[in-house]
Amino acid sequence: MELQTASAVISFAKNLESDSAAFYVNAAQIYPQAAEAFLLLSEENKRNRILVERTYYEVISDALEAGFSFEGLNSDDYPIKAESIPDESYSDVLKRAMGIEGEIQEFYLAAAEKSRSLMADIPRVFERVARKRDQRKLKLSSLLEESCKND
Repeated sequence: MELQTASAVISFAKNLESDSAAFYVNAAQIYPQAAEAFLLLSEENKRNRILVERTYYEVISDALEAGFSFEGLNSDDYPIKAESIPDESYSDVLKRAMGIEGEIQEFYLAAAEKSRSLMADIPRVFERVARKRDQRKLKLSSLLEESCKND
């Protein structure tokens, strides 16, 4: 789906955060060895969603919404597989989580680039949330390395 308005981009960002938060809650229930880490990631997703939404409401007016377009930003380009975790191994779930983080990071970076002409606040928040993804991926990578050592 083509994301053309700021409202559509924000809605998609909120959905990415909510879906991945649910993924981490589910993973925490299935893999107690990383429950604390997964729940922390889920809570950060919730904070990211609030941050993005708050920034949007603070800086976007109806006039800007009507006159700005995010051409070339398509939600289909950022698929995340956050559905329930059936019989995946712990290491496969960690790899999938790293992929989810990468997709979300790519979305935020693309949205930041497309919104530079809109206002400074929107791309700054998108870039900040994208940078957080690097730390999250490092944490997941660390959990994966630990898992491989224990196997």
